[in-house]
Amino acid sequence: MRMFEDAITEFKSKYTEEMIKDRERDAFENMCALQQELTFYETEQEFARRSVDFTETQKKSLKMINAEGAYTNLGLLFSDQCMHTIKLAVFEGATKVVFKDRREFQGSLLKQLRDTYEYIDRYNRLHAEIESLYRIEKKDYPEEALREVLLNALVHRDYSFRDSTLISIFDDRVEVASIGGLLRGLSYGDILLGISAARNPCLANVFYRLRLIEAYGTGMPRIMHSYEQERRKPKIQVSDHVFKITLPNRNADSVIVRESGATLSENEKAIMQLFEGQEKITRKEVETAVEGSQAMAVRLLKRLVERKLIRPVGGGKNTKYVKEEPSNYE
Repeated sequence: MRMFEDAITEFKSKYTEEMIKDRERDAFENMCALQQELTFYETEQEFARRSVDFTETQKKSLKMINAEGAYTNLGLLFSDQCMHTIKLAVFEGATKVVFKDRREFQGSLLKQLRDTYEYIDRYNRLHAEIESLYRIEKKDYPEEALREVLLNALVHRDYSFRDSTLISIFDDRVEVASIGGLLRGLSYGDILLGISAARNPCLANVFYRLRLIEAYGTGMPRIMHSYEQERRKPKIQVSDHVFKITLPNRNADSVIVRESGATLSENEKAIMQLFEGQEKITRKEVETAVEGSQAMAVRLLKRLVERKLIRPVGGGKNTKYVKEEPSNYE
């Protein structure tokens, strides 16, 4: 009985502690900023571009300045002195092995949003395919999806932690991970349905006033809708403290084999997608991916080996396959 009571007491203690932390995080944007010597050059420019006033009265209305005339943490986030950053890395291939470039974006959240989007857009290549008599052009990533993912990372992250928002660009995907899991009471399914509870309501209101977001809860449905016609869909992963969205490269499947000049079949594409996030695959994994028999998996693997897209490693039951890197992919 004593053990049961101790367990209940411990549970209540942890629950109360979490509730206090939630309240503290909810109030973070309204707390008085420790730094009061702030400038707003970048934010003033963005407000002007969008024909929105940025007077002292407006700052108070937006809650960047509190009733006592002091700057709040919200004001700090929009100042040139904002201490939170976005760190971005570009990798070669589909794994975090070889770096191609690294950047860190600083300053006002509005500046970070603009600079980050412009940088990622450099890697958002336009591909063209001929279907019947028509030339079909498509960027690697829907511009709307990139925009909404970045806005989501800025508006909903937990600024009570100093850790940076992390963006990773691979050949076949873009990953955006921000601090702050789901708010208490929300589930993964709620997010997909567009149900939203703003962690930073005042921050969200500023973006709304600038017409960067249209309404609360519309971002995730917009992202999913932009991939409606694609085989590969965006992936959401949530832990207690991290929210991560992965956008697949829509043109990663549009690979032309250097030897035969033929495009990959749907089953072959499914096999090649198994290399996302892992260097080696097994026959068993192929059977699951193509929903086929062992013989079918062996036949598909043999064909990909012959076309020099993959190569076997090991032998017998321990055989695994690694991805080759043909030089003439398009």
